[in-house]
Amino acid sequence: MKATILLIIFFLGTSLRAQLTVPDTTTKKSNSTKKWFESINIRGYAQVRYNGLLQTNEDLECEQCDKSWGGENGFFFRRVRLIIYGQVNPRVYFYIQPDFASAPVSTNLNFAQLRDAYFDVGIDKENQFRFRIGQSKVPFGFENMQSSQNRLPLDRADAMNSAVSNERDLGVFFYYAPIKIRKRYSSLVSEGLKGSGDYGVFGLGIYNGQTANKPELNTNRHVVARISYPFAIKKQIIEPGIQAYKGVYTLSTLSSGVKSNIDKTYLDERIGATFVLYPKPFGILAEYNVGTGPEFDKLADSITNQRLSGGFITASYKIDFKSQTLIPFLRYQKYDGGKKHELDARSYKVEELEIGAEWQPNKNFELVVMYTMSSRRFEDYAKQNNYQRGNLLRIQAQVNF
Repeated sequence: MKATILLIIFFLGTSLRAQLTVPDTTTKKSNSTKKWFESINIRGYAQVRYNGLLQTNEDLECEQCDKSWGGENGFFFRRVRLIIYGQVNPRVYFYIQPDFASAPVSTNLNFAQLRDAYFDVGIDKENQFRFRIGQSKVPFGFENMQSSQNRLPLDRADAMNSAVSNERDLGVFFYYAPIKIRKRYSSLVSEGLKGSGDYGVFGLGIYNGQTANKPELNTNRHVVARISYPFAIKKQIIEPGIQAYKGVYTLSTLSSGVKSNIDKTYLDERIGATFVLYPKPFGILAEYNVGTGPEFDKLADSITNQRLSGGFITASYKIDFKSQTLIPFLRYQKYDGGKKHELDARSYKVEELEIGAEWQPNKNFELVVMYTMSSRRFEDYAKQNNYQRGNLLRIQAQVNF
């Protein structure tokens, strides 16, 4: 841990010294002809969902997925994002993303909350080596890093997303990718191939570990590392990857009466593998991870460190016709383990199949229809025998601007 922190401090110092001591004639010329606000851009997207069609079990829920699952649900804002970003200096890029449809609980909707707030500092003039400082996505899992604006299934799979709630945390991350690969990452998104964005072919970071918008509750930082490379093989692109993180997590939501460690702190570590075949036209996204984390044990009425495992596979087929795009898809997922950020590190056993299609009549509008067949056991101190099974048809309309 100390070695990692010293390494990041060394690179930061090297970058800042280089920028202070080496004249940048390009920057001076740019500043004389371009106002600061001309480097700032705004974009965003919004998603409206309806989950009430063909619902067979009102008690089937997914707290981390979508708070309009189950019950007497109606129309629901899943996301309303406004993204402010810009390359304000050849070596400095910033990105701020609030969400105006956050839901702290199912009865309180549409609160504004910060999602991303970071800046990238380039070490070299091409920004192949860069540091990302602030609150951003933790580089663990392709689907976690893939924007919800681009993902096919309506929610991320439990197996990988249970690692980091909201996919984000506050810290410092180092990324490296050569210019050629950075351009490839960009094209995989701009060409509608459902890319993850540019998180480098190598990433290394230190972050709090309590997840986004929550204070740190212990003196230990999480460390994460990821290696991934998109290979071009003729007209096809495949991207294998491996990632891992380690730290300790302090529980913050416990039922009265549940037993836990005195300091409520538990080992939190995972390793996962990823395989991506980009949809040209047939696509596959598969991920699997194993690890250790806190989980409620109903036999002992206590929270203990337990093993966890799970993954998913998504198959898709991209059809372009008359300036429109249709992508039918299928995803199967399994997960057995705890969710540290939920009440009592709720214990889960999930098996789920989703069949759907995304239709894009133009670049500014998307419609997703997805049928979910789900089997979920999710248990905490109050609900110790909570097994729910059911099906539902889910619809989402998305506008991109």
